[in-house]
Amino acid sequence: QVQLVESGGGLVQAGGSLRLSCVVSGRTFSTYTMGWYRQAPGKEREFVAAISRSGGSTYYADSVKGRFTISRDKAKNTVYLQMNSLKPEDTAVYYCNADGGPLATPRNYWGQGTQVTVSS
Repeated sequence: QVQLVESGGGLVQAGGSLRLSCVVSGRTFSTYTMGWYRQAPGKEREFVAAISRSGGSTYYADSVKGRFTISRDKAKNTVYLQMNSLKPEDTAVYYCNADGGPLATPRNYWGQGTQVTVSS
């Protein structure tokens, strides 16, 4: 069983920055595509960013392109989301996601979430 633990959320003013971290347990980190999702109050969970197993490819929602950067550190079993130029509409609970794994049947895991609040 893989566990994901997010950290780095908090309260920040519009225009500010935060860096989220997600530590993945175990030794199979490099076999998962990692992603960040968010859910604002009263809204559905939405995709924010993803990074391939090797880290060579990244994907972003249009709403965060140019402001957010996803990266991964294999040595630390950690995926990051650097968030710059934050806007009040970025306020949400941010969730880390791991998709894939070493087995023939892909697995999908979620972290517990970390709150990001952007004040205007």
